[in-house]
Amino acid sequence: MNDAPFIKKKILIIEDEKDILFTLKDFLESENYLVLTAENGFEAMKLLQTSGMPDLILLDMKMPIMNGWEFAIEFLDKHDHQSPMVVITAAADAEKRAKDISAVGWVEKPFDLEVLLKTIKRYEKK
Repeated sequence: MNDAPFIKKKILIIEDEKDILFTLKDFLESENYLVLTAENGFEAMKLLQTSGMPDLILLDMKMPIMNGWEFAIEFLDKHDHQSPMVVITAAADAEKRAKDISAVGWVEKPFDLEVLLKTIKRYEKK
């Protein structure tokens, strides 16, 4: 019998639309993830200082204060590729946006939660 404690994977969701943010948070917590949330890139950068590196970052691109591009530039400058990023966007060019910021993948809005979960499992740090 394995008595080692189960360690949840940590996901940081950066999304300014509260409905999407809380839907993702509830869904991922039901899948046994530890979920951190931020409503813009600036909040996310502050959160990283106190909460450490997540196993994956879900990143919206269009947000107030600090958008996804600005977050990605600062994150990669300060933390290199310590956590993989997956872009979540309604834009038609989701793949290009992901490549532009060195994200490992993308999910187009509106998304199916099961497709999102498969994407997360594919790219989260092992």
